[in-house]
Amino acid sequence: MIMIIFTVWQSEHQYRGFSFEGHAEYAEEGIDLVCAAVSVLALNTVNSIETFTEDLFRQELSEDGGYLRMDFPCGLSEKSCLLMDSLILGIRSIQAEYGEEYISLTFEEV
Repeated sequence: MIMIIFTVWQSEHQYRGFSFEGHAEYAEEGIDLVCAAVSVLALNTVNSIETFTEDLFRQELSEDGGYLRMDFPCGLSEKSCLLMDSLILGIRSIQAEYGEEYISLTFEEV
């Protein structure tokens, strides 16, 4: 089964980045609520960090929407940490509502 793999990288309890890849296959393409929700949360986090903070980051995004990676090479401000906490809360909520068969959330120490 295909699913969304959402990974958060941490080092010494500090966020270092995140990525998601894949598709939930919860519903047909174009009406898949799980894919849409994860994409909106992740892209809103990227846009919010860029708009509301001075934090530096690198990002990669696939054109088909099935991949996003964001790295924080210089660490994060309190604002960005709060935005990341909010992102993770949202991902956990989606996972709890729709099931672990559609989205996997993992934390990796780097």
